[in-house]
Amino acid sequence: MLHSVLLLLAAPAAQPVQWAQMTIERRVIIRVPMARKGKAPPRANPNARDDWEEKKGPRCIALRSIRGASIVVREGVDLLLADDHRYRARLERGCDSAGFYSGFYVEPHDDGSLCSGRDELQARNGMSCEINDFRRLVAADDDD
Repeated sequence: MLHSVLLLLAAPAAQPVQWAQMTIERRVIIRVPMARKGKAPPRANPNARDDWEEKKGPRCIALRSIRGASIVVREGVDLLLADDHRYRARLERGCDSAGFYSGFYVEPHDDGSLCSGRDELQARNGMSCEINDFRRLVAADDDD
């Protein structure tokens, strides 16, 4: 501090002193690709057979474990994890998962997790939907 004051006193009076402030912000966005490349899928059929049974899921999922996503139902996006587990991110009311056909973006938090009730999925077309909850998916029995 003393050095700054001495420099100001030593500066010629004819030259005005300029002060500046700089703020550096860092924004990280993670892109989650869809499992299958190609054209947009047809709209999800509510009467279509779903080969997955939904069970209670966690509140948060580690972002580093997500390897891809797919659309099977209208109101959710299925997340494919590195350990071969599968979770369905149920979206807020009024959000149609077809908008996420080409993948989506997530802004990570300091904890490195994607959490329901806190985070949202951002589609490449500008649409964003909050995650209501996660459901763990297990293969449905063929006997049903």
